Amino acid sequence: MIHLKSRREIEAIAGGGVVIARLLIELERRVDPGVSTAELDRFCDGFIRDHDGAVPAFKGLYGFPGSVCISVNEEVVHGIPSRRTLREGDIVSVDVGVRLDGWCSDSAFTYPVGEVDAEASALLSTTRRCLDAAIDAAHLGNHVGDIGAAVQDLAEAAGFSVIRDLVGHGVGRDVHEEPQVPNVGKAGYGPRLQEGMVLAIEPMVSSGSHEIRTLEDRWTVVTVDGSRSAHFEHTVAITREGPRILTKSRGTVTTPA
Repeated sequence: MIHLKSRREIEAIAGGGVVIARLLIELERRVDPGVSTAELDRFCDGFIRDHDGAVPAFKGLYGFPGSVCISVNEEVVHGIPSRRTLREGDIVSVDVGVRLDGWCSDSAFTYPVGEVDAEASALLSTTRRCLDAAIDAAHLGNHVGDIGAAVQDLAEAAGFSVIRDLVGHGVGRDVHEEPQVPNVGKAGYGPRLQEGMVLAIEPMVSSGSHEIRTLEDRWTVVTVDGSRSAHFEHTVAITREGPRILTKSRGTVTTPA
């Protein structure tokens, strides 16, 4: 069942979204060669909890051990923070969920580690543009398929592959709610977008194959061919005025993506 949110409930979700937006800005200064993913996870945990009442929504979710998901290079999503250190030329996605006052918000950003090669730079740029295109398609009266079609058309035109077996989702009282929001699709198909829907829209794009597998840790999803993958995400409310990004800072500082 799709749960439609009132304006008041959307504002509550946006409260946690601001925490995430500010955290993603802070991470830009901390994603450097030599930093371990465990160090980044500890920073994220402390940053979130320093905001009164906020807790990491992913900590313990379905048994996940980290406070955030940190995925490097060929890791698409759900990377477990560890002693692994980042190296020059890596790309690393940080997926953050926050629960505040009983409401969840969700966002992700993929960072370059130092200087990256041209392919990685193009992958990051394209995936960010895929998120922008997906949000532009998230207008009242459109369909979920319009969102996926926007991602797929842009990514494939740029020579990249869309990860097909992972999807975005509704978000609200729970991290994962209906509907599913695939990153591939056909315009005009799928559930119609209604006022009050809140969606986690999250393109995941690979420089090689779209095929994926899960590692023995039962969490980390990687590309089968070892190609690098980027992941960008925002929590977006469907409103009469157009799509509203809830995981952006309300201040003068602009957020990643």
